[in-house]
Amino acid sequence: MSKDIKKIAVFTGTRAEYGLLYWLLHDIQCDSELQLQLIVSGSHLSPEFGETYKQIEKDGFYIDEKIEILLSSDSAVGTAKSIGVGILGFSDALSRLSPDAVVILGDRFEALAAAQTAMILRIPIIHLHGGEITEGAYDDAIRHAITKLSYLHGTSTEAYRQRVIQLGEAPARVKNVGAIGLDHLKRAQFMAVSDLSASLNFELNKPYFLVTYHPVTLGEESPEASFQALLDALDAYPDYQVILTYPNADDGGRKIVPMLEAYAAANPERVLAIPSLGQVRYLSAVKHACAVIGNSSSGIIEVPAFDIPTVNIGVRQQGRLAANSVLHCAAIQSAIERTIKTAITRSYKTDSQAIENPYGKGDTSKKVIEMIKSLNFNPSKSFYDLPFKPTE
Repeated sequence: MSKDIKKIAVFTGTRAEYGLLYWLLHDIQCDSELQLQLIVSGSHLSPEFGETYKQIEKDGFYIDEKIEILLSSDSAVGTAKSIGVGILGFSDALSRLSPDAVVILGDRFEALAAAQTAMILRIPIIHLHGGEITEGAYDDAIRHAITKLSYLHGTSTEAYRQRVIQLGEAPARVKNVGAIGLDHLKRAQFMAVSDLSASLNFELNKPYFLVTYHPVTLGEESPEASFQALLDALDAYPDYQVILTYPNADDGGRKIVPMLEAYAAANPERVLAIPSLGQVRYLSAVKHACAVIGNSSSGIIEVPAFDIPTVNIGVRQQGRLAANSVLHCAAIQSAIERTIKTAITRSYKTDSQAIENPYGKGDTSKKVIEMIKSLNFNPSKSFYDLPFKPTE
Protein backbone atom coordinates (compact mmCIF):
# COMPACT_ATOMS: atom_id res chain seq x y z
CA MET A 1 0.00 0.00 0.00
CA SER A 2 1.24 3.50 -0.85
CA LYS A 3 2.72 5.46 2.01
CA ASP A 4 0.55 8.40 0.93
CA ILE A 5 -2.66 6.58 1.83
CA LYS A 6 -3.92 7.55 5.28
CA LYS A 7 -5.42 4.84 7.47
CA ILE A 8 -8.50 6.30 9.14
CA ALA A 9 -10.08 4.34 11.98
CA VAL A 10 -13.72 5.16 12.69
CA PHE A 11 -15.31 4.10 15.96
CA THR A 12 -18.97 3.23 16.48
CA GLY A 13 -20.58 1.83 19.62
CA THR A 14 -24.32 2.39 19.08
CA ARG A 15 -26.93 2.13 16.34
CA ALA A 16 -27.65 5.87 16.44
CA GLU A 17 -24.02 6.87 16.05
CA TYR A 18 -23.53 4.44 13.16
CA GLY A 19 -26.54 5.89 11.37
CA LEU A 20 -25.01 9.35 11.60
CA LEU A 21 -21.61 8.14 10.38
CA TYR A 22 -22.91 6.09 7.43
CA TRP A 23 -22.07 8.52 4.62
CA LEU A 24 -18.69 9.39 6.09
CA LEU A 25 -17.82 5.68 6.21
CA HIS A 26 -18.98 5.36 2.61
CA ASP A 27 -16.92 8.34 1.47
CA ILE A 28 -13.76 7.25 3.27
CA GLN A 29 -14.14 3.77 1.80
CA CYS A 30 -14.49 5.20 -1.71
CA ASP A 31 -11.59 7.67 -1.44
CA SER A 32 -8.38 6.49 -3.12
CA GLU A 33 -6.28 8.51 -0.67
CA LEU A 34 -7.82 6.94 2.44
CA GLN A 35 -8.16 3.47 3.94
CA LEU A 36 -11.15 2.85 6.21
CA GLN A 37 -10.58 0.89 9.42
CA LEU A 38 -13.87 0.25 11.22
CA ILE A 39 -13.94 -0.42 14.96
CA VAL A 40 -17.27 -1.69 16.31
CA SER A 41 -18.13 -2.08 19.98
CA GLY A 42 -20.78 -1.47 22.63
CA SER A 43 -24.42 -2.34 22.00
CA HIS A 44 -23.70 -3.25 18.36
CA LEU A 45 -22.40 -6.61 19.58
CA SER A 46 -25.17 -7.29 22.12
CA PRO A 47 -28.09 -9.66 21.32
CA GLU A 48 -30.05 -7.69 23.94
CA PHE A 49 -29.82 -4.56 21.78
CA GLY A 50 -30.32 -6.20 18.40
CA GLU A 51 -26.77 -7.19 17.32
CA THR A 52 -26.70 -4.20 15.00
CA TYR A 53 -23.19 -5.00 13.77
CA LYS A 54 -24.98 -7.31 11.33
CA GLN A 55 -26.60 -4.29 9.68
CA ILE A 56 -23.18 -2.65 9.35
CA GLU A 57 -21.90 -5.72 7.50
CA LYS A 58 -25.08 -5.88 5.42
CA ASP A 59 -24.43 -2.28 4.37
CA GLY A 60 -21.16 -3.41 2.81
CA PHE A 61 -18.62 -2.34 5.43
CA TYR A 62 -15.84 -4.63 6.63
CA ILE A 63 -15.44 -4.54 10.41
CA ASP A 64 -11.74 -4.56 11.24
CA GLU A 65 -12.15 -4.92 15.00
CA LYS A 66 -15.07 -6.06 17.19
CA ILE A 67 -14.51 -5.15 20.82
CA GLU A 68 -16.84 -6.54 23.48
CA ILE A 69 -17.18 -4.17 26.43
CA LEU A 70 -20.76 -4.33 27.77
CA LEU A 71 -21.26 -6.11 31.07
CA SER A 72 -24.56 -7.76 31.97
CA SER A 73 -25.39 -4.88 34.29
CA ASP A 74 -27.80 -1.97 34.51
CA SER A 75 -25.91 0.18 36.98
CA ALA A 76 -23.48 3.10 37.00
CA VAL A 77 -20.82 0.75 38.39
CA GLY A 78 -21.36 -1.57 35.43
CA THR A 79 -20.99 1.34 33.00
CA ALA A 80 -17.77 2.47 34.69
CA LYS A 81 -16.37 -1.07 34.51
CA SER A 82 -17.33 -1.26 30.82
CA ILE A 83 -15.13 1.78 30.17
CA GLY A 84 -12.23 -0.09 31.76
CA VAL A 85 -12.89 -3.21 29.71
CA GLY A 86 -13.08 -1.00 26.63
CA ILE A 87 -9.68 0.55 27.24
CA LEU A 88 -8.14 -2.93 27.37
CA GLY A 89 -9.77 -3.91 24.06
CA PHE A 90 -9.09 -0.64 22.27
CA SER A 91 -5.43 -0.73 23.32
CA ASP A 92 -4.86 -3.99 21.47
CA ALA A 93 -7.05 -3.01 18.49
CA LEU A 94 -5.44 0.39 17.88
CA SER A 95 -1.98 -1.11 18.31
CA ARG A 96 -2.78 -3.69 15.61
CA LEU A 97 -4.41 -1.22 13.22
CA SER A 98 -1.91 1.61 13.76
CA PRO A 99 -4.18 4.24 12.14
CA ASP A 100 -3.11 7.73 11.14
CA ALA A 101 -6.21 9.14 12.86
CA VAL A 102 -9.34 8.04 14.71
CA VAL A 103 -12.77 9.56 14.07
CA ILE A 104 -15.05 9.64 17.13
CA LEU A 105 -18.55 11.09 17.17
CA GLY A 106 -20.30 12.45 20.20
CA ASP A 107 -20.42 11.71 23.85
CA ARG A 108 -20.97 8.07 24.76
CA PHE A 109 -19.08 6.21 27.49
CA GLU A 110 -17.91 3.70 24.85
CA ALA A 111 -16.43 6.59 22.86
CA LEU A 112 -14.66 7.91 25.97
CA ALA A 113 -12.83 4.60 26.34
CA ALA A 114 -11.73 4.73 22.70
CA ALA A 115 -10.63 8.37 22.99
CA GLN A 116 -8.60 7.82 26.17
CA THR A 117 -6.77 4.95 24.51
CA ALA A 118 -6.05 6.80 21.26
CA MET A 119 -4.70 9.82 23.13
CA ILE A 120 -2.28 7.72 25.17
CA LEU A 121 -1.13 5.95 21.99
CA ARG A 122 -0.52 9.36 20.37
CA ILE A 123 -3.07 8.75 17.63
CA PRO A 124 -4.81 12.02 16.63
CA ILE A 125 -8.54 12.11 17.27
CA ILE A 126 -10.98 13.87 14.96
CA HIS A 127 -14.03 14.60 17.12
CA LEU A 128 -17.49 15.33 15.70
CA HIS A 129 -20.39 17.02 17.55
CA GLY A 130 -18.30 18.59 20.29
CA GLY A 131 -19.34 21.70 22.18
CA GLU A 132 -22.97 20.65 22.61
CA ILE A 133 -24.91 20.62 25.87
CA THR A 134 -27.10 17.83 27.29
CA GLU A 135 -27.58 18.68 30.92
CA GLY A 136 -29.64 15.60 31.78
CA ALA A 137 -26.97 13.02 31.00
CA TYR A 138 -23.38 12.34 32.00
CA ASP A 139 -22.78 12.28 28.26
CA ASP A 140 -22.42 16.06 28.65
CA ALA A 141 -19.21 15.78 30.68
CA ILE A 142 -17.97 12.91 28.51
CA ARG A 143 -18.39 15.04 25.38
CA HIS A 144 -16.27 17.86 26.81
CA ALA A 145 -13.66 15.36 28.00
CA ILE A 146 -13.39 13.89 24.50
CA THR A 147 -12.96 17.43 23.16
CA LYS A 148 -9.88 17.89 25.34
CA LEU A 149 -8.49 14.51 24.23
CA SER A 150 -8.98 15.36 20.54
CA TYR A 151 -6.88 17.24 17.98
CA LEU A 152 -9.33 18.27 15.22
CA HIS A 153 -12.94 19.21 15.81
CA GLY A 154 -15.97 19.27 13.52
CA THR A 155 -18.89 20.97 15.27
CA SER A 156 -22.52 21.02 14.19
CA THR A 157 -23.13 24.78 14.64
CA GLU A 158 -21.10 27.97 14.99
CA ALA A 159 -22.24 28.38 18.60
CA TYR A 160 -20.79 24.96 19.40
CA ARG A 161 -17.58 25.85 17.57
CA GLN A 162 -17.20 28.85 19.84
CA ARG A 163 -17.74 26.66 22.90
CA VAL A 164 -15.01 24.24 21.81
CA ILE A 165 -12.67 27.21 21.42
CA GLN A 166 -13.75 28.35 24.88
CA LEU A 167 -12.56 24.94 26.12
CA GLY A 168 -9.07 25.89 24.96
CA GLU A 169 -8.93 24.43 21.45
CA ALA A 170 -7.15 26.57 18.85
CA PRO A 171 -9.61 28.11 16.33
CA ALA A 172 -7.61 26.76 13.36
CA ARG A 173 -8.33 23.22 14.55
CA VAL A 174 -12.08 23.76 15.03
CA LYS A 175 -14.43 23.79 12.01
CA ASN A 176 -18.18 24.25 11.88
CA VAL A 177 -19.11 21.40 9.51
CA GLY A 178 -22.81 20.95 10.41
CA ALA A 179 -24.56 17.83 11.70
CA ILE A 180 -23.36 14.80 9.79
CA GLY A 181 -26.68 12.96 10.08
CA LEU A 182 -28.28 15.51 7.76
CA ASP A 183 -26.28 14.10 4.83
CA HIS A 184 -29.02 11.49 4.59
CA LEU A 185 -31.45 14.19 3.44
CA LYS A 186 -29.55 14.69 0.20
CA ARG A 187 -28.18 11.21 -0.36
CA ALA A 188 -30.48 8.53 1.09
CA GLN A 189 -33.41 6.85 -0.66
CA PHE A 190 -36.36 6.78 1.74
CA MET A 191 -39.02 4.07 1.82
CA ALA A 192 -42.69 4.57 1.03
CA VAL A 193 -45.08 3.74 3.88
CA SER A 194 -46.10 0.51 2.14
CA ASP A 195 -42.49 -0.61 1.81
CA LEU A 196 -41.76 0.38 5.40
CA SER A 197 -44.75 -1.67 6.57
CA ALA A 198 -43.58 -4.68 4.62
CA SER A 199 -40.05 -4.35 5.96
CA LEU A 200 -41.33 -4.15 9.55
CA ASN A 201 -43.92 -6.91 9.03
CA PHE A 202 -46.35 -4.50 10.70
CA GLU A 203 -49.19 -2.81 8.84
CA LEU A 204 -49.03 0.95 9.22
CA ASN A 205 -52.63 1.74 8.36
CA LYS A 206 -53.17 4.72 10.67
CA PRO A 207 -51.27 7.88 11.58
CA TYR A 208 -48.38 6.92 13.85
CA PHE A 209 -45.85 8.16 16.37
CA LEU A 210 -42.18 7.19 16.36
CA VAL A 211 -41.02 6.86 19.97
CA THR A 212 -37.53 6.50 21.49
CA TYR A 213 -36.88 7.08 25.18
CA HIS A 214 -33.45 6.77 26.82
CA PRO A 215 -32.72 6.80 30.56
CA VAL A 216 -31.69 10.09 32.13
CA THR A 217 -28.33 9.55 33.79
CA LEU A 218 -28.18 12.87 35.66
CA GLY A 219 -30.96 14.48 37.66
CA GLU A 220 -34.03 13.07 39.34
CA GLU A 221 -35.89 11.70 36.31
CA SER A 222 -36.60 8.04 37.09
CA PRO A 223 -36.42 5.95 33.89
CA GLU A 224 -39.32 3.70 34.88
CA ALA A 225 -41.60 6.49 36.13
CA SER A 226 -40.90 8.73 33.15
CA PHE A 227 -41.34 5.96 30.62
CA GLN A 228 -44.60 4.88 32.27
CA ALA A 229 -45.81 8.48 32.03
CA LEU A 230 -45.00 8.40 28.32
CA LEU A 231 -46.89 5.12 27.80
CA ASP A 232 -49.90 6.47 29.70
CA ALA A 233 -49.84 9.60 27.53
CA LEU A 234 -49.78 7.48 24.37
CA ASP A 235 -52.94 5.72 25.60
CA ALA A 236 -54.71 9.07 25.33
CA TYR A 237 -54.27 8.81 21.53
CA PRO A 238 -55.71 5.37 20.70
CA ASP A 239 -56.26 6.28 17.04
CA TYR A 240 -52.51 6.59 16.48
CA GLN A 241 -50.20 3.65 15.98
CA VAL A 242 -46.81 3.59 17.72
CA ILE A 243 -43.36 2.43 16.65
CA LEU A 244 -41.30 1.96 19.83
CA THR A 245 -37.54 1.55 19.51
CA TYR A 246 -35.45 0.20 22.36
CA PRO A 247 -33.40 2.45 24.65
CA ASN A 248 -29.62 2.61 24.55
CA ALA A 249 -27.20 0.78 26.84
CA ASP A 250 -26.96 3.48 29.53
CA ASP A 251 -27.57 2.39 33.12
CA GLY A 252 -31.31 2.19 33.61
CA GLY A 253 -32.05 1.26 30.00
CA ARG A 254 -32.62 -2.41 30.72
CA LYS A 255 -35.41 -1.50 33.17
CA ILE A 256 -37.35 0.11 30.33
CA VAL A 257 -37.13 -2.82 27.91
CA PRO A 258 -39.66 -5.16 29.66
CA MET A 259 -42.09 -2.24 30.04
CA LEU A 260 -41.78 -1.50 26.34
CA GLU A 261 -42.26 -5.16 25.37
CA ALA A 262 -45.28 -5.59 27.65
CA TYR A 263 -46.91 -2.47 26.20
CA ALA A 264 -46.46 -3.77 22.65
CA ALA A 265 -47.75 -7.23 23.60
CA ALA A 266 -50.88 -5.69 25.13
CA ASN A 267 -51.53 -3.64 21.96
CA PRO A 268 -50.43 -5.88 19.05
CA GLU A 269 -52.45 -4.12 16.35
CA ARG A 270 -51.39 -0.65 17.44
CA VAL A 271 -47.84 -0.89 18.77
CA LEU A 272 -44.63 -2.28 17.31
CA ALA A 273 -41.58 -2.68 19.57
CA ILE A 274 -38.29 -3.11 17.75
CA PRO A 275 -34.68 -3.11 19.03
CA SER A 276 -33.33 -1.15 16.05
CA LEU A 277 -34.70 0.18 12.78
CA GLY A 278 -31.41 0.89 11.02
CA GLN A 279 -30.77 4.29 9.49
CA VAL A 280 -32.88 3.98 6.31
CA ARG A 281 -35.94 2.55 8.05
CA TYR A 282 -35.56 4.98 10.93
CA LEU A 283 -35.42 8.07 8.73
CA SER A 284 -38.19 6.69 6.53
CA ALA A 285 -40.27 6.24 9.68
CA VAL A 286 -39.49 9.83 10.66
CA LYS A 287 -40.52 11.10 7.23
CA HIS A 288 -44.01 9.57 7.48
CA ALA A 289 -44.63 10.01 11.23
CA CYS A 290 -47.12 12.46 12.74
CA ALA A 291 -44.60 13.19 15.48
CA VAL A 292 -41.36 11.88 16.95
CA ILE A 293 -41.65 11.48 20.72
CA GLY A 294 -39.03 10.80 23.41
CA ASN A 295 -35.66 12.23 24.33
CA SER A 296 -33.27 11.17 21.59
CA SER A 297 -30.81 13.67 20.13
CA SER A 298 -32.18 12.73 16.72
CA GLY A 299 -35.43 14.47 17.61
CA ILE A 300 -33.46 17.67 18.11
CA ILE A 301 -30.96 17.47 15.25
CA GLU A 302 -32.33 15.43 12.32
CA VAL A 303 -36.13 15.33 12.69
CA PRO A 304 -36.76 19.09 12.15
CA ALA A 305 -35.21 18.79 8.69
CA PHE A 306 -38.23 16.66 7.70
CA ASP A 307 -40.69 19.32 8.97
CA ILE A 308 -41.92 16.75 11.50
CA PRO A 309 -42.58 17.91 15.08
CA THR A 310 -40.63 16.51 18.01
CA VAL A 311 -42.03 16.07 21.51
CA ASN A 312 -38.87 16.25 23.61
CA ILE A 313 -39.50 14.82 27.06
CA GLY A 314 -37.64 15.74 30.22
CA VAL A 315 -34.12 17.00 30.81
CA ARG A 316 -31.87 14.61 28.89
CA GLN A 317 -31.40 17.00 25.93
CA GLN A 318 -31.67 20.19 27.98
CA GLY A 319 -29.29 22.84 26.64
CA ARG A 320 -29.19 21.85 22.96
CA LEU A 321 -30.02 24.35 20.26
CA ALA A 322 -33.39 23.41 18.76
CA ALA A 323 -35.70 24.40 15.91
CA ASN A 324 -39.16 25.74 16.71
CA SER A 325 -40.66 22.36 15.78
CA VAL A 326 -39.02 20.83 18.87
CA LEU A 327 -41.59 21.04 21.67
CA HIS A 328 -40.23 20.56 25.18
CA CYS A 329 -42.23 19.14 28.07
CA ALA A 330 -41.79 17.71 31.55
CA ALA A 331 -41.65 13.93 32.00
CA ILE A 332 -45.18 13.70 33.41
CA GLN A 333 -48.27 12.30 31.73
CA SER A 334 -50.36 15.47 31.56
CA ALA A 335 -47.53 17.54 30.06
CA ILE A 336 -46.71 14.86 27.49
CA GLU A 337 -50.37 14.58 26.46
CA ARG A 338 -50.71 18.35 25.99
CA THR A 339 -47.50 18.57 23.99
CA ILE A 340 -48.48 15.69 21.71
CA LYS A 341 -51.71 17.57 20.96
CA THR A 342 -49.71 20.68 20.07
CA ALA A 343 -47.52 18.57 17.80
CA ILE A 344 -50.27 16.77 15.88
CA THR A 345 -52.33 19.94 15.40
CA ARG A 346 -49.20 21.83 14.28
CA SER A 347 -50.38 24.74 16.43
CA TYR A 348 -46.77 25.70 17.14
CA LYS A 349 -46.44 27.36 13.73
CA THR A 350 -48.30 29.38 11.12
CA ASP A 351 -48.51 28.51 7.43
CA SER A 352 -45.86 31.10 6.62
CA GLN A 353 -43.44 29.95 9.32
CA ALA A 354 -40.66 27.77 7.95
CA ILE A 355 -38.74 25.35 10.14
CA GLU A 356 -35.17 26.56 10.46
CA ASN A 357 -32.85 23.78 11.51
CA PRO A 358 -29.65 25.24 13.03
CA TYR A 359 -27.60 22.13 12.25
CA GLY A 360 -26.62 22.66 8.62
CA LYS A 361 -27.61 21.67 5.10
CA GLY A 362 -26.47 18.08 4.69
CA ASP A 363 -22.98 18.36 3.19
CA THR A 364 -20.93 17.49 6.27
CA SER A 365 -19.15 14.31 5.14
CA LYS A 366 -17.29 16.19 2.40
CA LYS A 367 -16.09 18.77 4.94
CA VAL A 368 -14.90 16.07 7.35
CA ILE A 369 -12.95 14.37 4.55
CA GLU A 370 -11.23 17.71 3.91
CA MET A 371 -10.36 17.93 7.61
CA ILE A 372 -8.90 14.43 7.55
CA LYS A 373 -6.73 15.18 4.55
CA SER A 374 -5.52 18.44 6.09
CA LEU A 375 -4.36 16.74 9.29
CA ASN A 376 -0.87 17.77 10.37
CA PHE A 377 -0.58 16.25 13.82
CA ASN A 378 1.52 17.64 16.64
CA PRO A 379 0.93 15.67 19.87
CA SER A 380 2.08 18.65 21.94
CA LYS A 381 -1.22 20.55 21.78
CA SER A 382 -1.15 24.09 23.13
CA PHE A 383 -4.04 25.43 25.18
CA TYR A 384 -5.74 28.36 23.44
CA ASP A 385 -6.49 31.16 25.91
CA LEU A 386 -9.33 33.58 25.35
CA PRO A 387 -8.66 37.27 26.05
CA PHE A 388 -8.75 37.84 29.79
CA LYS A 389 -11.66 39.89 31.11
CA PRO A 390 -11.25 40.86 34.77
CA THR A 391 -14.35 40.51 36.91
CA GLU A 392 -15.79 43.60 38.54
